[in-house]
Amino acid sequence: MGAKIGNRGTVTEAAGFNADADVQTLRGAMKGAGTKEAPIIEVLARRTIAQRQRIKEAYKQAVGKDLAEDLSSELSGNFRSVVLGLLMLAPVYDAYELKYAMKGAGTEEACLIDILASRSNAEIKAINEVYKKEYGNLEDDVCGDTSGMFQRVLVSLLTAGRDESDRVDEAQASLDAKDIYEAGEARWGTDEVKFLTVLCVRNRNHLLRVFEEYQKISGRSIEDSIKREMSGCLEEAFLAIVKCIRNKPAFFAERLYKSMKGLGTTDSVLIRIMVARAEIDMLDIKAQFMKMYGKTLYSFIKGDTSGDYRKILLELCGGE
Repeated sequence: MGAKIGNRGTVTEAAGFNADADVQTLRGAMKGAGTKEAPIIEVLARRTIAQRQRIKEAYKQAVGKDLAEDLSSELSGNFRSVVLGLLMLAPVYDAYELKYAMKGAGTEEACLIDILASRSNAEIKAINEVYKKEYGNLEDDVCGDTSGMFQRVLVSLLTAGRDESDRVDEAQASLDAKDIYEAGEARWGTDEVKFLTVLCVRNRNHLLRVFEEYQKISGRSIEDSIKREMSGCLEEAFLAIVKCIRNKPAFFAERLYKSMKGLGTTDSVLIRIMVARAEIDMLDIKAQFMKMYGKTLYSFIKGDTSGDYRKILLELCGGE
């Protein structure tokens, strides 16, 4: 229970943690007229997921009610979304996000891509299990909501079968690069299955070699070729896989940047990444953001959000 999920997070274990004291603080924040948001931020943004589970248990014991339900009825908007996300275990949050990305009319494909392209086999297995318990069969739902080659990429990722060794087979890497080249740049029409087989099955070290080889054979990066050969969700999915293989924190930094630059903010993306990565690799995401855009993630969030929503995201961001 005590272990946090990564060691590059901005959210780390609170020292001198006392679940009962935190429960008192939260109860005080919800008492009387008007909810006081500051103590809620103070407690929830500065505890690990494991510590928050203990707060949920202590709350239920003390008042006989569910903390998430009580907070849900007291809060609203984006602030509420962040708080509820923070109370969930990682695979529970991912499963919840996937479910709501497919609910009703229209699918938030970005959510399916963000989650499935970036999670490890163990994480995807856990998501599948939680989803089954809470909502039904994830693969069936994905198939009901997507189609074509995009659907096939997601189904492949859902099998959680990527090779996770670090073995590089040099001969196979050359062959893979050649196969992808011949499936795309070298012919009319693209044989997308070849891309799927290589990008969704091979291990990271092997793929880095394939990308190098590909650059040699074709004279351009694999990303460039994907952009030239494909479009829409399929293009987005393959690009996400390649970017996550190359540098996962850079992938998330770019998603955050795009969620905030220009007019309006894509809050769903901003919230999902800030909540899901806070305890895994937020320090690396911040460093990459600075490197790629010459500004701090903190300043971007500050300039793009307001109120308690801004305050809690800045807490998760962990200072400039």
